[in-house]
Amino acid sequence: MKVLGIVGLPGSGKGEFSKIADQMGIPVVVMGDVIREEVRKAGLPPTGESMGIISRALREKHGMAAIAITCIPVVECLESDLVLIDGLRGDAEVRVLQKHFPSFVLIAITAPDEMRFSRLCNRGRSDDVSSISELYERDAREAGFGLLNAMKMADLMLENATDIEAFKKSVISTLNALQNKHDCSECVP
Repeated sequence: MKVLGIVGLPGSGKGEFSKIADQMGIPVVVMGDVIREEVRKAGLPPTGESMGIISRALREKHGMAAIAITCIPVVECLESDLVLIDGLRGDAEVRVLQKHFPSFVLIAITAPDEMRFSRLCNRGRSDDVSSISELYERDAREAGFGLLNAMKMADLMLENATDIEAFKKSVISTLNALQNKHDCSECVP
């Protein structure tokens, strides 16, 4: 089984990458969903602040790779040659997944701050930011988990700085190459 990991700052395009992978039939495990489920279990409101509280608590209790470790059994239960893990937040998570899955490939997605902020303002999730200063606070919190170090460990880098169609083509090309499939324009979902 080949396992792909996606890493990037909030609003960079991780969710869009995962959506495209899902449309191509690749199973997706979303690390943020693990945290959202813990927020729900704790009876907290589904806000960015609650996500941060729970993320820190899980890592304090189980170490910096806590979320990745929780995802491993979920990935192993999937019957697929290729699985995508969306939303790695730190280098400790990357190291755990690299050790557990020998064919692990890490993909970092980048995007300009202004584009990331605009995307977060428009996507409508309860934990999204409402100001650029909130975005920078969230970036700093996630950098504290080792996110920037994880991005430096990436095997592949995708820039998401233009329009959605260009990004989709880049994602499809990348996923086809990783599946050793042909690359064609008819594959665009």
